[in-house]
Amino acid sequence: MKVLITTDWYAPVINGVVTSVLLLKRELEARGHEVRVVTLSNTMHSYKDGNVYYMGSVSANRIYPGARLRVNRTRSLLRELLNWRPDVIHSQCEFSTFRVAYALSNHLDAPIVHTYHTVYEDYTHYFSPSARVGKYVVSVFSRWICGRTACVVAPTQKVADLLHNYNVSCRVEVIPTGVDLAAYRKEPAPGRMEALRRKWAIPEDKTVLLYLGRMAKEKNLEQLIDQLAAAGRRDAVLLLVGDGPDREEVLDHARERGVPVIYTGMVPHSEAPDYYRLGDLFITASTSETQGLTYFEALAAGVPVLCRKDPCVDGVIVNGVNGWQYEDAAGFTEALSAFCGDVERRKEMSRAALASSERFSAEAFGAAAEKLYQEVQRQWMPLAAGER
Repeated sequence: MKVLITTDWYAPVINGVVTSVLLLKRELEARGHEVRVVTLSNTMHSYKDGNVYYMGSVSANRIYPGARLRVNRTRSLLRELLNWRPDVIHSQCEFSTFRVAYALSNHLDAPIVHTYHTVYEDYTHYFSPSARVGKYVVSVFSRWICGRTACVVAPTQKVADLLHNYNVSCRVEVIPTGVDLAAYRKEPAPGRMEALRRKWAIPEDKTVLLYLGRMAKEKNLEQLIDQLAAAGRRDAVLLLVGDGPDREEVLDHARERGVPVIYTGMVPHSEAPDYYRLGDLFITASTSETQGLTYFEALAAGVPVLCRKDPCVDGVIVNGVNGWQYEDAAGFTEALSAFCGDVERRKEMSRAALASSERFSAEAFGAAAEKLYQEVQRQWMPLAAGER
């Protein structure tokens, strides 16, 4: 099968969309499928590198930090894709490259499968001063996008329910994004963890509370720091790994609240498993998750998770087993106290975290996507023959 993936975000950017796309591409190719990718160039210049097509684009930082908008589709690249004739187009973003997916779909009569990665309601502060107006715009836009697809993939039931609330008209399938379990379970090189602890001066006698991810308003990091300050755990230190538009505000807030922080900045994705292993407990106050991918990566590294109660991890993060889902600051403090104060429990929860990550294997992710493509193709072929 020929599968074309379209995405506004791609390596070397590190975020949930890119992680999902790279893993999907790898797993589909491992299953014998031919995969090509359309994404955005970091300049106005369009070019091709292997099986990845880069469309010229300009910065859209004023809309969302790091975002870009396509300005050049390059007919020669599009003509090559038309001649290649993909069987399925799997769109990963709703903006610039979706337009490319839609144009190719119309020319080739090929079905579009679209993964809805982002709960845009949690990002309306980037484009609308009114949450009510922002939510209305998001619902209308989401219906428009979904109405032009054969099927939408929701990473969790939370996203599927949201789309149904928007009254989308297409088929919606829940397929959790996979995790490369082998990468997170591979033993680090001898001396690697000791070297990282020395590099970042991580105290041996402190419980390491890890946040790894984007430092942006929707991640509620200042609230997380407030909760840590209120908990008053002098036996713990916060390890922040990542970067984002709110970095300076977050670090300033930690200093103001007297919360000890070790900040590493962004690290290469290939090193992420080792940085997860530096943590004893993964903590977050985010409410904008569609799939909780960093939560699953933490579990795969044997790190329990303390997170805000969220439908996207229902049945995954089990209170007192592999972590906790807290509902308020008191619940956060109670869970943190239970974890920090019981060394044996921490070991048990680490083992439980490892076991609970099995369901998110990369192989299962690839198999589920392959099965969906085959189903969509079978349903699409008679329609393409004139029954639509």
